[in-house]
Amino acid sequence: QVQLVESGGGLVQAGGSLRLSCAASGRTFSNYAMGWFRQAPGKEREFVTAISYTGGSTYADPVKGRFTISRDNAKNTLYLQMNSLKPEDTAVYYCAARWGYYSANTEDYVYWGQGTQVTVSS
Repeated sequence: QVQLVESGGGLVQAGGSLRLSCAASGRTFSNYAMGWFRQAPGKEREFVTAISYTGGSTYADPVKGRFTISRDNAKNTLYLQMNSLKPEDTAVYYCAARWGYYSANTEDYVYWGQGTQVTVSS
């Protein structure tokens, strides 16, 4: 079992920045690929970015160049640095974990956090 707890969400103006954190406990964090997903009201959960246990990463096109995923295996923590935020980034952001390499598919992830709200005002 892996327990995930997100934090760092909030209200920010367009163009601003936020850093989300995801604290993991349970199994060995460094063995898991981690992902960030988001879900806006009335929309399906969508992939944002993911990082492998080796540090390789991938991003969805809408966030490329603005968001950066990172992990600190010593602290069992995943991060998402979000810059140049736009109103369309408003959503609940979830972190997720899976064994093996990263994936952009929600169904490939076994463990999920409870989510943290990010609201970007125009």
